[in-house]
Amino acid sequence: MTWSIIARDAQTGAFGVLCASRALAVGAVVPYGAGRAGVVATQAFANPFFGVDGLRMLREGCSSQDIVCALVAADEGRDHRQVHVIARTGSAACHTGSACIPWSGSVSAPNVAVAGNMLAGPQVVEATLDAYLAASALDFDERLIVAMEAGECEGGDSRERQSCAIRIWNDAPFASFDLRVDDHAEPLKELRRLWRLAHQGYAPFQTALPSRAKPAGVTDRDAVYRMCADYAEAWNSRHPE
Repeated sequence: MTWSIIARDAQTGAFGVLCASRALAVGAVVPYGAGRAGVVATQAFANPFFGVDGLRMLREGCSSQDIVCALVAADEGRDHRQVHVIARTGSAACHTGSACIPWSGSVSAPNVAVAGNMLAGPQVVEATLDAYLAASALDFDERLIVAMEAGECEGGDSRERQSCAIRIWNDAPFASFDLRVDDHAEPLKELRRLWRLAHQGYAPFQTALPSRAKPAGVTDRDAVYRMCADYAEAWNSRHPE
């Protein structure tokens, strides 16, 4: 019982998901993804195997529509599920079961999909998608946040709010940006605070971690500190409060 936006950043090839719900720790249940593969969001009566099996199929190069069809066909609880997928090509596919509680449904465009259930109305997913498409000048992470904030302004989850999460994958199978608000009266507002805090050190530090291209990463502590400080200074100049 939630709503989420999943997207592929056409400029960088990164994949991301931002989800919000009137349930504890939505980030532990909904988002799955991997760099160079794609992203899956499983919700309503979430099925974690949609994430596990969907990611496997994404890595195998299956289309988003084929993945959704296969996942739904194999699940006897399909009528109670909602899932949406974006493949490496940016194509999106969605499923909303007939037993999902109104309002429930989805909208999509190239490289982005929004789906939700138990929402205030269709205007929630429509506003989320419209805001994302209109915010192409923003950094990918902020673009996702702005989109969900627009949906929240249209009523969001009809049961109020409790948690949200954002995850972004670049080249690696693990997330390069991963923030969760598990229990908060205004989770999206808290996420925006954490997002700004993350760019003061957490976000640039991710670039020092080991990668396939640079297996040792950056281990010079002073160099990492300088890199993080320079990044934060430049980022703050572009994102004034």
